[in-house]
Amino acid sequence: MELRDIYEARRRIRRYVRETPIEGSPFLGDLCGGDVRLKLENQQLTGSFKARGALNKMLKLPHDERAKGVVTASSGNHAQGLGYAARMLDIDTTIVVPSETPNVKREAIRRYGVKLIVHSGDYDAAERYARELEAEEGRVFVSAYNDIDIVAGQGTIGLEMAESWPEMDVAIVPVGGGGLISGIGCALKGVDSGIQVLGVQSVASPAMYESLRQGRIVEAELEESIAEGLYGGIEAGSVTFDLCQRYVDEVVLVEEETILEAMGAVLKHHRQVIEGAAAVGPAAIIENPNRFKGRKIGVVISGGNVEADLLREALSKV
Repeated sequence: MELRDIYEARRRIRRYVRETPIEGSPFLGDLCGGDVRLKLENQQLTGSFKARGALNKMLKLPHDERAKGVVTASSGNHAQGLGYAARMLDIDTTIVVPSETPNVKREAIRRYGVKLIVHSGDYDAAERYARELEAEEGRVFVSAYNDIDIVAGQGTIGLEMAESWPEMDVAIVPVGGGGLISGIGCALKGVDSGIQVLGVQSVASPAMYESLRQGRIVEAELEESIAEGLYGGIEAGSVTFDLCQRYVDEVVLVEEETILEAMGAVLKHHRQVIEGAAAVGPAAIIENPNRFKGRKIGVVISGGNVEADLLREALSKV
């Protein structure tokens, strides 16, 4: 994948998505002694960045594949993005989510008129079941991350960041399977190779961190996480691993408690509702503020689909 693929994706999806704002954060800036700005993808249609990649993929499907219908597995946000794209383009869609998916995300998925299946177990089990449906029903499987068209769609965020703030020298991006950060990394490095691209995962789900550290895709030990949007392993042969090796400078881990604190802090100081997966960037600054002293830091806030009870708990931490 190259920079031109991301420009083509932006041209393709522009009429269907928002160009989200990038907002200064005096709170985080004062904390680290830098200039921090938040890229607010929680204000994107469907409440997360996932609509970008889903639309790019669905718009590129040939007519015969659209007619077969699609199937996917998702912890929630990709499902909503795909549901939105399915409704816009009138494509029959089945979505499999793990049983741990919050009710707020399940209800939002159903509103798009797709067939929703709640599968017992974690995300990886849901993906295996979705792959079974792909074979049994002849549908087209649309990965949440392991697809160049998905990655190119997510990369349009990087173009917007670079164009709205050309002085930015560090981008902090949440990492799950790597679709978001590999797209943003490609866009930013294509515009300015000097921009540092820093990924963040929870200590509870460090698959990309461990894989990059070892130089190959590995299985990592997983624990329960409030950042469920980043939860799970990396599919063998995933295109995102090679892209992350190419475009990502480093991936760091943050504690679950800090993620919760960051959710509360962003709500308190910015009046922005963000989910656990979106809070790992602010959490990285909270845990290690000295690392960012004097830097110009763009932080991707990837989504805002969160249960009220968890939000109340987060607010109690600040």
